[in-house]
Amino acid sequence: QVQLVESGGGLVQAGGSLRLSCAASGRTFSSYAMGWFRQAPGKEREFVAAISCCDGGTSYTVSVRGRFIISRDNAKNTVYLQMNSLKPEDTAVYYCAASKEGASWFKARYDYWGQGTQVTVSA
Repeated sequence: QVQLVESGGGLVQAGGSLRLSCAASGRTFSSYAMGWFRQAPGKEREFVAAISCCDGGTSYTVSVRGRFIISRDNAKNTVYLQMNSLKPEDTAVYYCAASKEGASWFKARYDYWGQGTQVTVSA
């Protein structure tokens, strides 16, 4: 069992930055690939970024590539999402998730989810 708690969301102006954190419980964090997803009002939850458990490999959705950076600190059981050059269309609830099946854009491959943190970007 893995419990995930996100933090770091808030209100920021367009062009600004935020860093989201996701703290995981349990001793097996390092064996999970981690992902960030987001859900805007009235829209489906969508993939943002993922990082593998072991070799640090990362992937991003096209709209955030070059602006967002996913990273992890296995010693602290934490995954981060550094978000730069934020745009109003980045406004959403951001969720972190853990997968035993490897880093993926596919929601169904993730076994555990956090409760989400709100990010609002004003124009």
